[in-house]
Amino acid sequence: MSKKLLEQFPEIVANGRKTSAQIGKAPIIFSFFSGAGFLDLGFEDAGYVIGYVNEVHKPFLDAYKYSRQKMGAMPPIHGYFEGDIECCFSSDEAKRLTELVKTAKKDKQLVGFIGGPPCPDFSVGGKNRGQHGENGKLSKIYIDLICKQKPDFFVFENVKGLYRTIRHRQFFDGLKRQLDEAGYACTERLINSIEYGAPQDRERIILFGVRQPQAKKNLPKFNWLSHTLHPEGKALSYPWPEAQPISNTRPQPDNIPVELTIQYWFDKNDVEHHPNAHHQFKPRAGLAKFQTLNEGDDSKKSYKRLHRWRYSPTAAYGNNEVHIHPYLPRRISVAEALAIQSLPKEFELPPTMTLSNMFKTVGNGVPFLAARGLAMTILEFLTGNDK
Repeated sequence: MSKKLLEQFPEIVANGRKTSAQIGKAPIIFSFFSGAGFLDLGFEDAGYVIGYVNEVHKPFLDAYKYSRQKMGAMPPIHGYFEGDIECCFSSDEAKRLTELVKTAKKDKQLVGFIGGPPCPDFSVGGKNRGQHGENGKLSKIYIDLICKQKPDFFVFENVKGLYRTIRHRQFFDGLKRQLDEAGYACTERLINSIEYGAPQDRERIILFGVRQPQAKKNLPKFNWLSHTLHPEGKALSYPWPEAQPISNTRPQPDNIPVELTIQYWFDKNDVEHHPNAHHQFKPRAGLAKFQTLNEGDDSKKSYKRLHRWRYSPTAAYGNNEVHIHPYLPRRISVAEALAIQSLPKEFELPPTMTLSNMFKTVGNGVPFLAARGLAMTILEFLTGNDK
């Protein structure tokens, strides 16, 4: 955390957990589509307080609770809501949510909504049904909820297809117009998680907005790059090794940032001894490819073999996409997938969770370092423009 933030929020301990006495001044987060909580963990680590968590899928919510307990993190102040986000409009939960937001504002606590609605309907490699798909509709519902509850700021995260595909971009622009009419000044950027130190080439559109009396079209003073560590263009242009024949040993190449490599994160998180190390799909088909595909050959849609001295392609463990260990004849483990998502070594998923749910929640999550970098950037903006 920067010196400026520590001066303005002295009660927040960087990268630590807050006590009840430290909660009052920190911005409070209301999280939606929370999954296992990667985005929330990044915001919490940057100095925010997690106040409210909404997730409809019970296995994901159970994983959220389990991981926080293992890490010694406080439960959300106002607890968990397991249910469809539409219940936040018309049920008893809607009344409770409204009251929680009003109380926080009355206590002069900044209120933020964060969430990444499920995105297969906007993904080029997914269903591509757009705003009319079951998941696509959730983006509009999330924006409707923001406009109804009027938090001080919000974060909307989604796949790049929503931003770059022409027909989906029209829908995205419509959401922004709705937010503008509701009094939000917004800014957006297509970020790449590798910029923030995650060992992964993962592009996502981030829309950030602040509510103010007279909304403007953009926020010129918002510095998207203030907490990036590796500019995207530079990070992807190092002399990364090409695909190579499988070998149990391979020396580290020169002139690359080793902290962006798979091997660095596997070592950092001690993946071989991690509680989720043995959670991996056993090969039934494709064993020949596991044994012969060159290390670093990620050119195909389905079978992608990681390179130990390179970053990973986007962590997408679905739609028949299989990520293979750099030199062993198997898929990567859940522990290795968590490392690729730049999560702390202490983060783990419950052993009772199905493998499908484990890999789905890992692949859906925002890489921890990207979440924390974004959270710190937003907090600097908020504390510098609080009037």
